[in-house]
Amino acid sequence: MKPHVVGLALTEGAPIFELAIPCEVFGRHRDGLPKPWYDLRMCAPDGAGTEVSNGFMASGTDGYDALTRSDTVVVTAVRDVQAEPDPDLVAAIKAAHSNGARVVSLCTGAFVLAAAGLLDGRSATTHWNHARELARRFPAVNLDPAVLYVDDTDVLTSAGTTAGIDLCLHIVRKDYGAAVANRLARRLVAPAYRDGGQAQYIESAVAAGDDPGLGPVLDWMRAHLRQPLTLAAIARHAGMTERTLIRHFRATTGMTPIKWLTGQRIQRAREILETTALPVEDVGEASGLGAPANFRRHFLLATGVTPSSYRRAFSVQEKKNSNLFP
Repeated sequence: MKPHVVGLALTEGAPIFELAIPCEVFGRHRDGLPKPWYDLRMCAPDGAGTEVSNGFMASGTDGYDALTRSDTVVVTAVRDVQAEPDPDLVAAIKAAHSNGARVVSLCTGAFVLAAAGLLDGRSATTHWNHARELARRFPAVNLDPAVLYVDDTDVLTSAGTTAGIDLCLHIVRKDYGAAVANRLARRLVAPAYRDGGQAQYIESAVAAGDDPGLGPVLDWMRAHLRQPLTLAAIARHAGMTERTLIRHFRATTGMTPIKWLTGQRIQRAREILETTALPVEDVGEASGLGAPANFRRHFLLATGVTPSSYRRAFSVQEKKNSNLFP
């Protein structure tokens, strides 16, 4: 099988950390991962070296024209969101997408995708600190600044910095299945799935020391997903009033306790569907989402597909990847 080609666009002043994320995920094969792995191409203007952040020089193995021949194109954060992106890069991204490439932005790389017109009418995200500017300049984008990443099929965007890891692992999960993505996450010492969205990282008015810490409560809720947890039961376990619990949950996770709990149950259901042969009608009970009709409704609302369709997609993927393992 031919390796999946990932074209990484180098731009002047790009943050070195965000350049390193796709390099670590797509450009480095590790023991225990399938072969062939991705073929990462560093693409720079004229194929020359580019000075990125902190005085580092990144060598481009290819020019921007190689992006048009890539299966996936990744655009990392830009140095200045006020500056117009390189027109050659914008043209290459447009051409790549027209050729069928999957296009990905990390952090403020979304400004480049928006300039290329790829986000018009689509759901997308970017770093919360620059969301207002993106919305002002590109009003046709359906911007969601509260999430860690958005997967709109062939155009994917992530929030700031470390959310790039979340999105890159999500891409590996789509391409190689949950088992491989989880294995890679463990090697990176990173969570395979991260709870909540950007809201938990936005500066808030909650006073330091006013939050007793929800970590133990969240762990308890995860351990009791199958039980019919109510807001009153969670508040009793946390030793708070329901109103105080809701306030602390919003300050910490950006959502209510029940919405967070439902998200955890959806995540558990996805893991069961991806990695086990448990009958679909039993997955709802196993994940805490209840009877089949209720489970199907919640899962469809959260993922856009039915549980059966979700499992078929992953079982087909796993079947494809079975040829990659000895």
